[in-house]
Amino acid sequence: EVIRKRLLIDGDGAGDDRRINLLVKSFIKWCNSGSQEEGYSQYQRMLSTLSQCEFSMGKTLLVYDMNLREMENYEKIYKEIECSIAGAHEKIAECKKQILQAKRIRKNRQEYDALAKVIQHHPDRHETLKELEALGKELEHLSHIKESVEDKLELRRKQFHVLLSTIHELQQTLENDEKLSEVEEAQEASMETDPKP
Repeated sequence: EVIRKRLLIDGDGAGDDRRINLLVKSFIKWCNSGSQEEGYSQYQRMLSTLSQCEFSMGKTLLVYDMNLREMENYEKIYKEIECSIAGAHEKIAECKKQILQAKRIRKNRQEYDALAKVIQHHPDRHETLKELEALGKELEHLSHIKESVEDKLELRRKQFHVLLSTIHELQQTLENDEKLSEVEEAQEASMETDPKP
């Protein structure tokens, strides 16, 4: 309890209030001292207390300066940390862009691989051109065959038409011959039936 009270009265525990109280008491005793020896001892005590107070004040000033330097150092560290955080954010943004680009490249590569697999199932251009050339030659050959067959068919059609015309003429000729023979037979028959003069 006594220590707690002293700490509460003493502030940060440097004993300044107690030293000032002792200095005041020593000053009062020195003023009220009767003999020279007692005054001299009180004077020495006051000097000792003053030196302690000056030492304490110097130490406090040093601590204050140190605290100021520490605060400046902390401000500097804080700014460096802020700069580092800003740099880290920029790096993260750049890394995100690189990740997106890497994903895009990977997707493109997968698509290229799929297209390459599809292309590998088909013949190459040289073979395709050879096949097209062969098919062109075969088509040309078939066109010639078609033309030849059409020419033969047209010839057969003409020959068949000539044949039909010839058959028709032959039928007309036969019919005419039959009619003529019938007329001749009728004339002969009528001549036979008519009396001679």
